[in-house]
Amino acid sequence: MCTRIIDDRNILKFFLVALIFGFLALAHSPALMADEREIAKKLEGFDGYMEKVLKDWNAPAVAVGIVSDDKLAFAKGYGYRDYGKKLPITSKTLCPIASNSKLFTAIAAGMLVEEGKLTWDEPVRNSVPAIRFFNDALNNTVTVRDMLGHRTGITRHDAMWYKSDFTRKEMFERLKYLEPRVPMRQLYLYNNLMYAATGQLIELQSGKTWEEFVRERILLPLEMKNTLYSIDEMLKQPDHGVPFTEKRDTDELFQMPYYEDTQGLAPAGAIISNIEDVSHWLIALLNEGKYEGKQVLPPNALRATLQPAIAMPNTLGETMGFWEILNPSYGMGRMTASYRGRLLTYHGGDLGGFHSQISFMPHEKMGVIVFVIGDHCSKLYNFVSYNVYERLLGMDRTPWSERMSAARNKDKQADKEGRAQAGAGQVPGTKPSHPLADYVGEYENPAFGILKIELKDGQLVSDFHKEALPLRHFHYDRFDSPNDELFGMRSVKFGANPQGDIDTAVFNLEEVEAVFTRKPKTLDPQLAKQLAGTYEAPSGARFRVALEGGELSVSLPGQPGDRLVPYKGLKFKVAHNADLVVEFVVENGQAKGLKQIDPTGVFDFKRK
Repeated sequence: MCTRIIDDRNILKFFLVALIFGFLALAHSPALMADEREIAKKLEGFDGYMEKVLKDWNAPAVAVGIVSDDKLAFAKGYGYRDYGKKLPITSKTLCPIASNSKLFTAIAAGMLVEEGKLTWDEPVRNSVPAIRFFNDALNNTVTVRDMLGHRTGITRHDAMWYKSDFTRKEMFERLKYLEPRVPMRQLYLYNNLMYAATGQLIELQSGKTWEEFVRERILLPLEMKNTLYSIDEMLKQPDHGVPFTEKRDTDELFQMPYYEDTQGLAPAGAIISNIEDVSHWLIALLNEGKYEGKQVLPPNALRATLQPAIAMPNTLGETMGFWEILNPSYGMGRMTASYRGRLLTYHGGDLGGFHSQISFMPHEKMGVIVFVIGDHCSKLYNFVSYNVYERLLGMDRTPWSERMSAARNKDKQADKEGRAQAGAGQVPGTKPSHPLADYVGEYENPAFGILKIELKDGQLVSDFHKEALPLRHFHYDRFDSPNDELFGMRSVKFGANPQGDIDTAVFNLEEVEAVFTRKPKTLDPQLAKQLAGTYEAPSGARFRVALEGGELSVSLPGQPGDRLVPYKGLKFKVAHNADLVVEFVVENGQAKGLKQIDPTGVFDFKRK
């Protein structure tokens, strides 16, 4: 009996071992590879399609990854990660994914929502009192969902961050200078700065930088071991992309400079990754936050980011009659739309020669990753993604590449013809109102920082956020930079104060004509002490010139003080009235009086 029991147990043990090994074998058997074979079958002809796409668009490189359920089922590169050296792009090639970083930030914020440190739909100032917007209406209303859903009513103002040295904290503190263009929650207005600000919220509420938080809570658990934050890190790796794009008016491809100033704006677009690492992220998105059997991303946060926050326009349908993608809306860090009747969630990323799209169809449990090198062919990430979905779903294929390649060629020709007519609005025969040296100086805008105007070799040069561009006289006091294919064209319009001095520069920053005011001279602390004191009008009425916080102001009893701004020597401008100038009279190092100079005359006041 005992022997029988032992035998039965051995049989049972043998059966279990055999069963386990059977499952292990099955897991690697051709039966479970059927999905990949099926995908390969549905992608028959795709290589030929991609060869034609690269040729039609003169594209340096495109890489494609397909995720099905919980694995990367297809990954292939087409073209060259380094066009100059003819090095092929692969599934391991590192490229900036730019704005595809936004969903990482939204999910990171969602983790803090889960912990009660942030909320989606209460005013963000309830959680983080330090945040300030343009007015109290925004201060008392804006939520994290508003910030991440691009519905604050504040347009993007990319000139604040592009090539600037502003830290994330400095940009966070400058939000208060950004005036909304429309009432909030009425219009989708894309805004990278709100994601940078959310990164600062994450740091304030977690005690860790955005980079640390995302790496610890998302990248490492998802085994995204090759994912980085900086171009400097990327260039140390053997397999990385090199930005090439098409030279204007030609088919020549040239190497662009890398865009490296991403630290301040990192939560909006600094992540650098490859197809293989991004597939881990996409697997988690497709499986309610689970990766390799572990819950990495909170399902509630995933659902919240997917929920529509604001409607977007049917741009392609309404402008070009292409209605395959319908009724898009923005959630947080990603969009949703109907693509030929299927729910699609997606986001693009574009920065300095590198372009990407990460998308998936939730109900079909399939996703597509596309990397593109080349600014002129950036739209390919849409059309290649659509083509892959149509193949996988057995749909007839929409001629996206043919449609949009034809449109691109027409736009390219129209752009060339349009630029040939540059300067059509120029008024001939005018000249600057001042000698060129009078325009030289530093001009400041509270939101955008410093615009420096220099004089080099008899020509004005504008220097703004590390973009030094020569300026040529256009007409009157307007100066334009050349129309550069990388930097575009800048137009600076100078203005004079009532005393005739050049003191403002209106700088065209695409979304806004920003007014930069000449930086005042630095006030000598010793001189300020000499000038402060009591002064007397001829009538005997007295008033004070006060020194507070290193600034002088004129104070009358019962009235707010008027700040005095250093102007020329002992002359000061009255901050609230451009017509008024105050000039101090100093003899033997002692202030003896002051003069008020205004359009009505010159008036003397004695020092008491």
